[in-house]
Order: sequence, then structure tokens, then C-alpha cells
Amino acid sequence: MPTRRSLLMAMPALPALAQGWSPSGPMRIIVPFPAGGTTDLLARLYAQRLTEALGVSVVVENRGGGGGSIGADVVAKAAPDGQTLLFHNLTFSTTTAALEFAGRAPHSIERDFAPLTLGANVPMMLLVGAQVPAQNLGEFIAWARAQNPAAFYGSTGPGSTINLMAEVLKRDANIRMDHVPFRGAAPLVQEMLAGRIAFGGDQLSSSLGHIRGGTLRPIATLASSRASALPQVGTVREQGFANLEMLGWNGFFAPARTPEPILARLQAELAAAARHPAVVSRITELGAEPGGNSAAEFTAQVHGQVAAMRPLVRELRMTVE
Repeated sequence: MPTRRSLLMAMPALPALAQGWSPSGPMRIIVPFPAGGTTDLLARLYAQRLTEALGVSVVVENRGGGGGSIGADVVAKAAPDGQTLLFHNLTFSTTTAALEFAGRAPHSIERDFAPLTLGANVPMMLLVGAQVPAQNLGEFIAWARAQNPAAFYGSTGPGSTINLMAEVLKRDANIRMDHVPFRGAAPLVQEMLAGRIAFGGDQLSSSLGHIRGGTLRPIATLASSRASALPQVGTVREQGFANLEMLGWNGFFAPARTPEPILARLQAELAAAARHPAVVSRITELGAEPGGNSAAEFTAQVHGQVAAMRPLVRELRMTVE
């Protein structure tokens, strides 16, 4: 009877990658927004854990602009060797749909990226500056209708989630607002704090300090349930705008055509990082939920969202400048 040793010796040698991939040098995580926002903060949290797990330097590189499309395109065109990852958020789906509508999409979510795992679900909040006398969406709509000239609203770029949601709100509530795009949430929030922008949106993690300090006021969350950190703030569905509801994901992608063993190792390390006590504690402190789902689950989540955004973008004729 053949022994286990003889059977193993008779097996063909496995490719080197299948035996366990490791990065050959420093890795980079591209964040397609300026430093200071939630996506940047979360990326740095995961970069620290990856550095420890993989034994190489993992740096975060901010490439803002185009509603996140410029940084995403860097990764789409990067070598599929596991050394360059993208950490994006829910605006990836709306910006992609807007670029496709304009006929200027440099990449496709489905074709050019391999989703790895969810980093965190972070509620997206609709916010007003402290100068706006509104506690909820109804009060804001009444205030906005009375403004002449129209108030300004800000977003993280043309085609971004907040750009799209604000345009839906304008249409459905019959209000006027003028759009001012920014390269990311951090500069948008600064302009809201300065009183030059009346309405905008941000992920709860990076706006929570301003909300608690009274310099920004949340009037709704796009999430399907109220945020545990702000239970007094109603959802858009509760306030009569269910079509604004959207899951606030942040997650990791590799370039398409990355070999499966590399993808498997990266997914496993990122999922393990999502379960690390320090990561769980920090993400929970920020009012968010840690990720770490499978590549298949995250792929279905992202692809489903961009499919849902495409008809809405066409209806509103949204483009990315």
C-alpha cells in the first residue's frame, strides 16, 4: 500500500505562487482622496496591520481628484502583482456610472478590478453647517426653498455619491442648490465649517468630532438604520426619501488579472486585520462596523451597487467633469 510520503512525492510540484505568495518589496495602498477623510484614516489603520503581517512596508498614497476616479485608474493600470491595492468607498459606483454615461470611463469596476474584502461599513451622513437652522431633512428643504440666491452644496467631486444624492434630493423635493465640487471630504468639511457651503455629506467616522462639537449638524443618514453613535438622527427612509438610501462601504481592490494565489493571500490577511482587536476597537469608536467578508460577497455588493446607480445616473444625466 502506498504511503502518504510516497503519494506526496508522486504529486507534481505546485507552482511557487500556490505554495504561498509574499510581496517582493514595499506595497502601496492608493486612496483616491486627499488625506484626512474616513477612507484615508481606515486605509492607514489597515496598512499598519499589513506591514506587521507581511513583513514589508505598506504605505498609503493619496491620489485625489475626479470623484476618486484618478486614484482608481492608477490601480487599474498597475502591475497585477499584489504590490498595489486600491482602498475606495461607495462613491466608486456612482463615479464609475457617471464616467460611463459621459463616454469617458478610463476603467470598469467589473473588468479592471478584483474586489478583495470590505474594510468597514461607515454610515454616510447628510450634513448642514451650523448656520443653517435645520434639524432634519424637512426643515432643511423648507429653508433651502426660501434662499435667494440658491444655497451652495458641496460634494467630493462630480459624479460622487453626495453629488448624485443631492441632485436626487433637489429633484424630489423641488429645491434649488448650486453644486461646488471638492477633491475629497476633508476640504468639503472645511468649507462647511467656514460657512461657505450650506449642505453636504461625509462618512460618519470623519465628521463625528465636528458633529459632537456642534460645528456641523447631521440631518439624515443614508444607511438603512440609525447610526448607533447618533441614534437621534433619522434615516432618509424614515424622512420620506427612501430612494436616497445607500450602504456606506469602504473596501479593498487589486488590479484585475492578479493571480488567484496572490488574491487569496491578500484577502486572508485583510480579513484577519479586520478581526484584529485594535482594528475592531478603532472602527467601532468611529461609529462604523468592521468588514472582512469574502471576495465573492464583496464583489456582489459592489457590482450590485454600480448596477443600481447606472439608470439613476442616466436619468439625471450626471457626468464627471
